[in-house]
Amino acid sequence: MQLGMIGLGRMGANMVRRLQRAGHQCVAFDRSAESVKQVASEGAIAATSLDDLVKKLQRPRAVWLMVPAAVVDATLQELAGKLDAGDIVIDGGNSYYIDDIRRANELATKGLHYVDVGTSGGVWGLERGYCQMIGGEKQIVGHLDPIFKSLAPGRGDISRTPGREKVPGTAEEGYLHCGPSGAGHFVKMVHNGIEYALMAAYAEGLNILKHGNAGSNGAREVDAETTPLRNPENYRFDFSLADVAEVWRRGSVVASWLLDLTAISLLEQPSLERFSGRVSDSGEGRWTILAAIESTAPAPVLTASLFQRFVSRGEDEFAAKLLSAMRFQFGGHMEKAASAK
Repeated sequence: MQLGMIGLGRMGANMVRRLQRAGHQCVAFDRSAESVKQVASEGAIAATSLDDLVKKLQRPRAVWLMVPAAVVDATLQELAGKLDAGDIVIDGGNSYYIDDIRRANELATKGLHYVDVGTSGGVWGLERGYCQMIGGEKQIVGHLDPIFKSLAPGRGDISRTPGREKVPGTAEEGYLHCGPSGAGHFVKMVHNGIEYALMAAYAEGLNILKHGNAGSNGAREVDAETTPLRNPENYRFDFSLADVAEVWRRGSVVASWLLDLTAISLLEQPSLERFSGRVSDSGEGRWTILAAIESTAPAPVLTASLFQRFVSRGEDEFAAKLLSAMRFQFGGHMEKAASAK
């Protein structure tokens, strides 16, 4: 099958490679000519512009956008006028599902079809495959099935869920038509909200283990501004976090791919000095919490994990200063100098 790919970043380029390996033909375009040149050297057809990409695609065209959510509308506006009725546009980034509903309606007036695909797999997707959560018209999604199937991981060596052999569908293959326009990105949005919480849980738990030596000599200051550790003898552990993460991977109920990646990081760099601890959020966590609020679905854990990302970026700095100011005003408490970590 032929597919146009717009956006050759960390995921887009590898998706082209995976599709090419499966025998599909990809026409690729990116603002970076060097990125286009690279995938062209590996078998893709290079496009020098959106016009050129459209000309090199057979009708009905299928064009996959793998660009940041912030530029999807601008790209669509430029692209839509170059397409013909019956052509298909696929957004595989992390768009807001409400935007998908609007875009699908707008493109429908021009006879164009819109499919939203929440895509998970990251930089590992080339070899592992991409989990895909798909929204759009059933007939159009069915037409694109060869693309989704080739990108998906397949069943692999994961054991089957008991009884799943009696259930039809593609979920076992790693891709799923979730419903009408917006459904794919809605499911991916919640997926990422859960991801925030899982990551926060691992981070907090391993940080408690890291502080397991709080009772060792010199590990805790003793002064009027510090709550004393009443039983320091209970906190004299020096855990190898890399080993803990590794043993948890083996038969533990908290085993997961995220834990696998955590184990890799801790083995490569136990103190994680490469990182500053500033954690970004690209929108999906916020949208998940908004959906939870509007639909009255309680989500305290997911919400806390989002706020923790704000804390990591120093967004609570003024609040912390105000706490210090209040303590000084009512009790004359002086701030302690920050200790080196």
